[in-house]
Amino acid sequence: MDIELLQFRYSPYNEKARWALDLKQLPHRRTDLMPGPHMAKVRKISGQTATPVLVVDGRAIAGSAAILRELDRLRPEPPLHCGRPEVAAVERKFDDDLGPRIRRKVLALLLEDHGYFCRVFAEGQSALGRTAYRMMLPLAQGMVRRGNGITGRAAIDDGESALQEGLALVAERSRATGYLVGADLTAADIAAASILAMVVDPPDSTMTKPRPMPAGNAAWIASVQAHPGAAWVRAIYARHRRASRP
Repeated sequence: MDIELLQFRYSPYNEKARWALDLKQLPHRRTDLMPGPHMAKVRKISGQTATPVLVVDGRAIAGSAAILRELDRLRPEPPLHCGRPEVAAVERKFDDDLGPRIRRKVLALLLEDHGYFCRVFAEGQSALGRTAYRMMLPLAQGMVRRGNGITGRAAIDDGESALQEGLALVAERSRATGYLVGADLTAADIAAASILAMVVDPPDSTMTKPRPMPAGNAAWIASVQAHPGAAWVRAIYARHRRASRP
């Protein structure tokens, strides 16, 4: 079986797919793309422009939730229980509601420093590729803002509200067993931890941001570390996220 993951290096939805592939120990290769220039390649393969895209023996599966369902089918052990209604409901809450809202503030802060934005999203590319990406960013930043709903101060502030909602949700739901649904890791935990990792920044993980980071990013990350929900994210990463490369 030939498996390829088309991915952004730093994205919670791509992180979900990487996590599931690593957890199920499925051999695969990863193709790193840069946001913006990725669109032509991804559209040709999958008919749409979002990542991640998993290509299995030439067949494209787009979207992290669909990819996790496919991986559960291809390799049932360990199960992610994607078909359980409660698991799917929590996954949708983070994927479709909290994730996009948190991402608006994440991207708005990253766009305050174009050099750092490029370090995050062009890591692993050639020197020429990184330079070209840095040069095009001033022209492309409007597209990034529009494409992610960064319409003004209210949209950015709503990212903070979504973060607090997500942290409170995982702190409450995990109180009994340490997991969000039942007593084992499921797609719900992977979705929630990946989304919240954008700000919690779990150490020594595939979602750890490059250092040093701009003051605004550092301050936001520092502001949530004492939250019980952030402690849950770090614990889930430490317990279940063993990966040698992003």
